[in-house]
Amino acid sequence: MEHITLLLGIVIVTALVFDFTNGFHDTANAMATTISTGALKPKVAVAMSAVLNLVGAFLSVEVANTISKGLVDESGIQPEVIFAALVGAILWNLLTWLVGLPSSSSHALMGGLIGATVASAGLGAVHGDALVTKVLIPAIAAPVVAGIAALLATRLTYRLGRNIGEKSSKKGYRAGQIASAGLVSLAHGTNDAQKTMGIITLALVAGGAIAPDSDPPVWVILSAGLAIALGTYLGGWRIIRTMGKGLTDLQPQQGFAAQTSAATVILASSHIGFSLSTTHSVSGAVMGAGLGRKGGVVRWSTATRMFVAWGLTLPAAALVAALAEYLTSFGNWGTGVVAVFLVASSAGIWLASRRQVIDHTNVNDTEEPPGVVTTAVAAVTPPPAGAAAEDDLAEDLSATIAAPDGTPANPPASSAVV
Repeated sequence: MEHITLLLGIVIVTALVFDFTNGFHDTANAMATTISTGALKPKVAVAMSAVLNLVGAFLSVEVANTISKGLVDESGIQPEVIFAALVGAILWNLLTWLVGLPSSSSHALMGGLIGATVASAGLGAVHGDALVTKVLIPAIAAPVVAGIAALLATRLTYRLGRNIGEKSSKKGYRAGQIASAGLVSLAHGTNDAQKTMGIITLALVAGGAIAPDSDPPVWVILSAGLAIALGTYLGGWRIIRTMGKGLTDLQPQQGFAAQTSAATVILASSHIGFSLSTTHSVSGAVMGAGLGRKGGVVRWSTATRMFVAWGLTLPAAALVAALAEYLTSFGNWGTGVVAVFLVASSAGIWLASRRQVIDHTNVNDTEEPPGVVTTAVAAVTPPPAGAAAEDDLAEDLSATIAAPDGTPANPPASSAVV
């Protein structure tokens, strides 16, 4: 293994802590719809996702190279800068997890790296072309593309299954959901675990442990894969609840369409080195699937909060990282202050989360109440085919239930006197 100094060791450990938070923060990307539709039990779902995250970490290093070589000028970066970047990313991950918002761990990491780099070496150390083409454009395009693909896929699945019994259809699509959820987990490991690999590789280059332009060493790939897998197994239940129940009500057909669409976008982007957000992709796909079902709606109150969090991720993580970099520039005592602040803040957020515990036992218990826009859309949306007839039949059956004196409790509408 390369020569590792104490400071470099601290940076590597902090990077793996970020990778761990990335795992439980983004478990919802792969398994929220599978859990919400009942295709898999919660603990089984996260265990499956964890294994496939680990496998996915070994499939490619293109995204890792984008982080370690393309985003900032690695020749002017010191290990303290990377430590500060990780502080900003970890704290944003924990805050958004506490409030159950599916924000982007990837953008938190890149925002932290940009903020710390600018504070240390100025704007010139950030490669603006790579930021625009490989981060910002994918950030906007990914949810749109995944959403449109999921909307069309959902309509297609309902059209193809219109002559199949509902019970058989749901059973088949639940099996498909398991397969597509596995594909998303594999894609998540391929894309997100690589970001930590890239950060650790950048730290090793900055600390003089490996040569510039090096690919991630094998031990870096393994440790990053294990960290994200462990975080995934613990499950980010708060965000799973929001993704699975808060954005829309999903049927197995919709869950299958959403996961397949998102996985396709993520894997294609990983192959060409685009460091997109798996959260953005899956969230866009879930909303597209919600709109794709006749009578389905998206809870735009929840979606709006999520969009705000997306917009704040890069600047918020960058600001915290820049302040952390300012403190670390004072030497060891400044770095120590930042480390203590990170530990204390993380502990405080965890304690706050204990006030209302959400875990695998209650992740599907409650749903997000519909907002004003959702209620209005539902009121003017025609019900699915057959729903009106079923409602009339139910009313007629209830109307025939006799009252104690032998008269119908509720006369059918057809026999009512005008």
